[in-house]
Amino acid sequence: MTDNADSTHEPRPTATVAQLEQEGDVAADYIEGLLDIADIDGDLTLDVRGDRAYVSVENDDEESLALLSDPDTVQALQELTRIAVQARTGRFSRLILDIGGSRATRRQQLEQLVDRAIARLDDGSSQASLPSMSSYERKLVHDIVSDRGFVSESYGEGADRHTVISRG
Repeated sequence: MTDNADSTHEPRPTATVAQLEQEGDVAADYIEGLLDIADIDGDLTLDVRGDRAYVSVENDDEESLALLSDPDTVQALQELTRIAVQARTGRFSRLILDIGGSRATRRQQLEQLVDRAIARLDDGSSQASLPSMSSYERKLVHDIVSDRGFVSESYGEGADRHTVISRG
């Protein structure tokens, strides 16, 4: 797995567990405010996994979170939440927001995307490019590709950054 552009930037300092917990608390306050404005019920769970704060919003009534759990909406809300956390803490945040199981759903979609790309390799292509996606999604893709015994690298800059899969 390679993420070429990351090597051209200064490494980000790793946040402490206490800082990540603070990020989660700030994010939860922000998300609770949004849920209150939208009059949507949700139970928030905070966690620290690796070097990221995770905030999950769940509700036993799946329909109540249906509008918010769309992957594009989750991505937008995650970015807004990261900005709110950064404004409050003064530190760049890489927190992950999950609404109504959206992350598991997105992982399944990425697995299907990788499987289709591998099928192209099996049909004779030397490599298969995937569409542009976020760094978190590229990380998931790299993990999925590795689990399937293939090699992946990221290319491009900014919003055009994408993953290319090959046999290695």
